Amino acid sequence: MTTSTADISRAVDILRGGGVVAFPTETVYGLGADALNLDAVARVFALKGRPSNNPLIVHVSGPEMAGRLVSPGGWSADADALARAFWPGPLSLILPKAETVLSVVTAGGPSVALRSPDHPTALALLYALGKPLVGPSANKSGGVSPTSAEHVRAGFSGEDVHVLDGGPCCVGIESTVLDLTGARPRVLRPGAIAAGDIAMVLGKTVELATGHVHAGSGGAASPGLLARHYAPTTPTHLFSTHQEMWAKLRQCGGPAIVLGLSEPPEAMESDHEWVAMPTSPEGYARAIYATLRAADARGVRTILIERPGLEDGLWGAIVDRLTRASHRG
Repeated sequence: MTTSTADISRAVDILRGGGVVAFPTETVYGLGADALNLDAVARVFALKGRPSNNPLIVHVSGPEMAGRLVSPGGWSADADALARAFWPGPLSLILPKAETVLSVVTAGGPSVALRSPDHPTALALLYALGKPLVGPSANKSGGVSPTSAEHVRAGFSGEDVHVLDGGPCCVGIESTVLDLTGARPRVLRPGAIAAGDIAMVLGKTVELATGHVHAGSGGAASPGLLARHYAPTTPTHLFSTHQEMWAKLRQCGGPAIVLGLSEPPEAMESDHEWVAMPTSPEGYARAIYATLRAADARGVRTILIERPGLEDGLWGAIVDRLTRASHRG
């Protein structure tokens, strides 16, 4: 879907006035505001109900704009190599922040996450505005991320959020977040660009972080690290075998929707629905959030998700999202 010049101009006017504009990227729709405007950034946190310890990714048009947001000498050779290889694209780089970067954006931390989105509407908006944009997912904090303009409109009023419709997102899950501030590059949040892809560009080992943070704890290094995230309101559980699925169905005591990757069992009861998910990781990633939203809207007692058997590459990023979506702690 093509966004007109008039659409971009109107969005720029709103952003310059301190307003909020939802914009499409290749990953998910972002809730955009001028990253250098404290009141505008605060409005994003308020609209999302986002905890203050959860930092924001700052979207930039490219390396030149990114360089103005890092400390002197902070734009490293590794950052330059990765930007050349993967930008615009679903890779966020954590680097030492410049003094001009607002503390609220980084959850009080000394580093900032930057990325250049691979979507013509997002890039047109960034170039027309001439400033960086914060762009967390355009949904209430902790909920299922939006991959269409309709998803955004379902969560926010038109008075609060102006929506640029750029069609469905082609990747469908959030960017890989790579920390470049330590001794070794470290993936804090997996995404479509795998650690192995990054290692090939850098010619060095890339570590994978594990664990999560809690909403009431200190500032996180990256978004997407909360234990419960990307979650439907309907209780959601993962299963690995049909035997485990049947046990969970007996426990739920009502209708359920099952998102499956294997062949559905022949004896599935009529009040339960089996939804066949794409078997390629790319197709699964594009479909998962829209499918979760549709299942959530059905008013069933439980959503069950068959855990993918693979956890490398993009499947690993998908399992990360499913694990957080089903966390009930």
